[in-house]
Amino acid sequence: MDQARTTVSKIFNGEPRSYTRFNLTQNMEGDNSHVEMKLSSDMDDEVEANGVGENTNQHNRPYYPSKLNQRSPKTVCGCVIGILILFIIGYLIGYLCNRSTDKTEIKSDCPVFNEITPVRAEPVYSLDWSDLRALLKKKLTTNNINSNLNASHQAGSTGDEALANKIMGKFKTFGMSTWTDEHYVKIHEPGSSNNRVLFRGNVVGTTEGYLAYSALKTVQGAALYAHYGRAGDFKRLQELNADINGKVVLVRAGLLSFAEKVSNAASMNASAVLIYPDPVNYNIKEDTALFGHVHLGTGDPYTPGFPSFNHTQFPPAQSSGLPSIPAQTITIRQATEIMSKLGGRTSPDDWSDGMLRDTMYKLGDDGDVITVEVKNVLIQKKIHNVFGVIKGYMDKDRYMVIGAQRDAWGPGYARSTVGTSLLVELARTITDMIKNDGFKPKRSIIFASWSAGEFGSVGATEWLEGYLTSLNLKMFSYVSLDEVISGFDTFKAAASPLLYELLENTMKQVLMEPMGLSHSAYPFLTFSGIPSLSFRFTSVTYPFGTIEDTDQNLERYTSYNTLKLAKTAGEVVGLVTLRLVHDHLLKLNVAKYTSVIRNYVSQIRSKVESRQTTGRLPSTVTMQWLLSAQGSYDRAASALVSAIRNSDLDDMEQCRIINNRIMRVEGSFLSPYVSPRESLFRHILLGSGSHTLAALVHHLEAIKGGLESADIDQFKNQFALATWTIQGCANALAGEVWDMDNEI
Repeated sequence: MDQARTTVSKIFNGEPRSYTRFNLTQNMEGDNSHVEMKLSSDMDDEVEANGVGENTNQHNRPYYPSKLNQRSPKTVCGCVIGILILFIIGYLIGYLCNRSTDKTEIKSDCPVFNEITPVRAEPVYSLDWSDLRALLKKKLTTNNINSNLNASHQAGSTGDEALANKIMGKFKTFGMSTWTDEHYVKIHEPGSSNNRVLFRGNVVGTTEGYLAYSALKTVQGAALYAHYGRAGDFKRLQELNADINGKVVLVRAGLLSFAEKVSNAASMNASAVLIYPDPVNYNIKEDTALFGHVHLGTGDPYTPGFPSFNHTQFPPAQSSGLPSIPAQTITIRQATEIMSKLGGRTSPDDWSDGMLRDTMYKLGDDGDVITVEVKNVLIQKKIHNVFGVIKGYMDKDRYMVIGAQRDAWGPGYARSTVGTSLLVELARTITDMIKNDGFKPKRSIIFASWSAGEFGSVGATEWLEGYLTSLNLKMFSYVSLDEVISGFDTFKAAASPLLYELLENTMKQVLMEPMGLSHSAYPFLTFSGIPSLSFRFTSVTYPFGTIEDTDQNLERYTSYNTLKLAKTAGEVVGLVTLRLVHDHLLKLNVAKYTSVIRNYVSQIRSKVESRQTTGRLPSTVTMQWLLSAQGSYDRAASALVSAIRNSDLDDMEQCRIINNRIMRVEGSFLSPYVSPRESLFRHILLGSGSHTLAALVHHLEAIKGGLESADIDQFKNQFALATWTIQGCANALAGEVWDMDNEI
């Protein structure tokens, strides 16, 4: 016990408090050297006690502390314990204070992963729908419809460029942001001498019209009348045992595009095609020439799938839609001179309803030899597309486009002037509503004036090709103003099924028709996957592509109601546009595609089962996956409709998420398994090519008949790819991958 007391006494009293001694003598050199480390708090004590801040040579003699610095062990222990208690109390107080602060604010340089409630975007309040309708009808006028008329505005001409500058000036006057899109495209123009048609060795009349992109050659063959040149018409000729091979086919204009007529004839090995306007369809003069093009596609056929910018670094290429045979238009007078002299059998009764003078409408025989000389010239033209934009107040990066063809081969009053005038007038009206009436569109509107539309929507398609990868992610609709008025008693429309309901709610008694190659909105829908709309007031066949497309003739075809119909057409486009940019949710009905898919699947299923019954298709071809894909789309569409019904439509972020799902649908129907260069119209439901569901139906018919075009392995491949395209669209519509849970 005494030894313990001595040890404790040494600890507390035996050494001065001001020093910590490290004796290195034993460990290093064996001498009496010491290293002394002085603590800063003890230096002050020494100054106070000794009046000196330093002590030297204290290791040579003993140090005796003064009584002032002496402390008892109990006192020292009490001080230490008190300090510890105070430290613990301070720590606890600091901890509690920091904890309460952390609940409201995090101050750290490191990222903190907490669940944060998103800030809800406030909706932009605009005029209600009834106010917008009334304003549009009040402000839209057609008084200036003739102001854009130009005597000559062929694609790439000085008149076309002057009109483009005029439209851009109008857009700038309205306060819109404007820009142009320049392309160098190849088009056909007549050569130094007219093309010629000879019948039995004699020149037939004067050939002033021409068909752009025809094969440039001279051919000779026996004449064969083929009605309108439809696929069914050529099948009818085969049933009549008529030899089509090497024949020069004569067909009426109308019902389908010139390009489709020539393509059908070429597929049957005809040598050339002559197209004429029969008086039963066309009320024009006997010597009025027809103009058109025969490229089975859109855009510049010499830059298929990519834009025609100047010095584009692509190897020379040609569209697969260019015809291999020459084609030429002839007048009523020229057609009468040939058709009235044809021999051979009388054509079917329903083919003999034409009104050519003194003509029996015979099929022709081997002695009725026709020579066709096509000497068009391929030239390069610089064209300009003109744009103006009204930017949205909420989702300015989402936009729709309203477009109109600006150029024309002749006067082009109904073809381009009316549409261009309405384009400018709609831009004026909507900008006026924004400036003076408080209208705030949520999404943006682009107004586009296209050039080279007469050659197959060249200007529009080149723009689409230039921005192909991004357009269907941002552009949610396209509305065409081309040929909106050509009559007065019927309203026809061609559109994506997504737009059916919106259009029918806007305009009652709409006669829907399939959208085809002749519609300028077709490449937007089937090439770019953008919901599109094209419509027209019409009656009898209007003389588009002739010099008779004038304002006087349009007045006659509309019973002198051109301005009234133009205002109605403008209101239709205006109301559709306002609906698409005003409402929180896009007015695109995804459920409309369910019946389209179901119809195709039903046809394919019936034909597959029939071919398997007869042994022409192996039993390994199963409908299971196609039916599953159809069901997936049905469920995804129903789920989206349900989600919309249960959502807060004032929540801008929620609406944007739903709109993104809606916008994916049309683009998801573009087959990812075909190249845009080889097959421009990739939409599997509305496009054209071997990737479409319509091609599957036709292939099954070929398998039934044992035709040479039937290929079981190719069919199975097409069948699988089409199935997965539908499934992929259903997956895109269903939402995010973490929400699907393998249910789709």
